[in-house]
Amino acid sequence: PYAGLKWFHGPASAVMVATRSLESELKARGFSNLRLWSRGVDTERFRPRDRSWLDLPRPVFLYVGRVAVEKSIEDFLRLDLPGSKLVVGDGPLLEDLKILYPDVTFVGPKFGDDLARHYAAGDVFVFPSRTDTFGLVVLEALASGLPVAAYPVQGPRDIIGDSPNVGTLDEDLRAAALRCPTLDPKACRDFALGYSWEACTRQFVDN
Repeated sequence: PYAGLKWFHGPASAVMVATRSLESELKARGFSNLRLWSRGVDTERFRPRDRSWLDLPRPVFLYVGRVAVEKSIEDFLRLDLPGSKLVVGDGPLLEDLKILYPDVTFVGPKFGDDLARHYAAGDVFVFPSRTDTFGLVVLEALASGLPVAAYPVQGPRDIIGDSPNVGTLDEDLRAAALRCPTLDPKACRDFALGYSWEACTRQFVDN
């Protein structure tokens, strides 16, 4: 399949990719003229907000995304963590996981400002997926002022990289989550501003 892709993209003056990991992979397969075009986040909607409305013991460890096996969500739900676990999202495992993990707060899918309000009410965002190639929810969490705990895999590694002040990447997801409450929410927000829609558009135009 890569031979066909190289043929198709060969005449292009630039082939835009979302992450450095993907860029490295395609270079290794003989692609050229690669340019980075990262994902962007709505930093006006996703921003720090009042958290007092959420009546859960803190710290609140938050997951937002599809409640499905490919997201490795149980890697998060099984963790022994202080405070509370909050899950926002829908999916085929939702009803079963509500039974298996009665101490977890499942609120179902949220959208728009209601979704943004739930992000901002958390203390730490836990991203247990090992298969996402980017993970836009990571940017949404950072823009909301939440540090991110994740595995050191493509996606979170491309976003957080060598910025330990905004998140922790560790094969021990519990250890990563426990280190995050000490991180500065303002640093997370400032970091996410580099992925604003304006910054994303400017990168596209520069390409």
